[in-house]
Amino acid sequence: MNLDRSPLALPFPAIPPIGGVTLRVARARYKEWDRCDLTYAELAEGTAVAGVFTKNVCCSTEVEMGREQARLGQARALIVNAGNSNAFTGYRGREAVEQIMAQVAGHLHCEPSEVFVSSTGVIGVPLPKDKAREGVAAALGAPPCSWEEAATTIGTTDTFPKGAVAETIVGGRRVIVAGIIKGSGMIAPDMATMLGYLFTDAAVEPGFLQQCLSAANESTFSCITVDSDTSTSDTVLAFATGKAGNAPLASFDDPGADAFAAAIHDVCRQLALLVVRDGEGAQKLIEVRVTGAVSDESARKVGLAIANSPLVKTAVAGEDANWGRVVMAVGKAGEPADRDKLSIGFGGIWAARDGLPLADYDEAPVAAHLKGREIQLEVDLGLGEGRATVWTCDLTHGYIAINADYRS
Repeated sequence: MNLDRSPLALPFPAIPPIGGVTLRVARARYKEWDRCDLTYAELAEGTAVAGVFTKNVCCSTEVEMGREQARLGQARALIVNAGNSNAFTGYRGREAVEQIMAQVAGHLHCEPSEVFVSSTGVIGVPLPKDKAREGVAAALGAPPCSWEEAATTIGTTDTFPKGAVAETIVGGRRVIVAGIIKGSGMIAPDMATMLGYLFTDAAVEPGFLQQCLSAANESTFSCITVDSDTSTSDTVLAFATGKAGNAPLASFDDPGADAFAAAIHDVCRQLALLVVRDGEGAQKLIEVRVTGAVSDESARKVGLAIANSPLVKTAVAGEDANWGRVVMAVGKAGEPADRDKLSIGFGGIWAARDGLPLADYDEAPVAAHLKGREIQLEVDLGLGEGRATVWTCDLTHGYIAINADYRS
């Protein structure tokens, strides 16, 4: 499937090497395509790991096993397969994952539980064990590759590689946090969304790394949606190699802990927005800002109801300032709302206030705003102090075309 690059795409950033992380790619040929489809990240001994995973109850074996492995807190390697999600594949899918883990563990002389596996692609087709074996062997012997090559390899319907980086100072040491991600469709926030991987050379205890990742997830990956569909394979993992030489971070009481947590959040936010920018068929990035809710969580749910509404998304695609569709989405969210206190705006211009359209409302500047690539919708519920920001994209004919041909 040849897809045009998203008009919302951003250039891949310059990500420096991270101590304790070596990336390689190879061709396992999980689909009939002429490209690398297996990414291998080798991690230094003692690397800490944390993860957040999909809440989809029909999740893949990779997710089930990854949850248990992440609780152990240690990692030596990551394998990501593209083209086959290995979800809904029963014992055959599990055997393929266990084979990959054992193969990499034998190479690194580590425990299989320290080898994390992710797969993405078509659901319902067992990962071929022969191709997996050959692909892993090729990756283990491949030369190191760039961050951009690794990010490109894990994509499926992605139209551009996605990466992010942040730097900070922890305990007097320069620390790097970098990440790559894939995701374009089947994107809805029910933990995280898509497959994303963060790497840092900071020394961090697994428990604190998990605390930072989980907190960042709540206001980044769990605040994006493309199509309201939560994948069977969604995974975000964070790896900390400890090669920066700082005193290990164990809590927010440690020097530099706040700066490290902010860097994790920064990279997660960058990655989350890149996924929305590459929403299947997307032409516009939509930011939904909700204020005046009874709580932050209530604001987030209202924001997601708006962001997931096909009627809102198609109105934006058609550059139609139809604020009535926003009213509808607020009302169906199942959260506290009062029609007579509701205010709605576009691009900083209020169209309705306190349940009524403004008498002097001029649609011309709103129409001009909607012709742009980045759109802002504002909703004030007028009930409290709760607020949230959610991101989505418009819904176009391109989404249908991509998904109608997905298995070909």
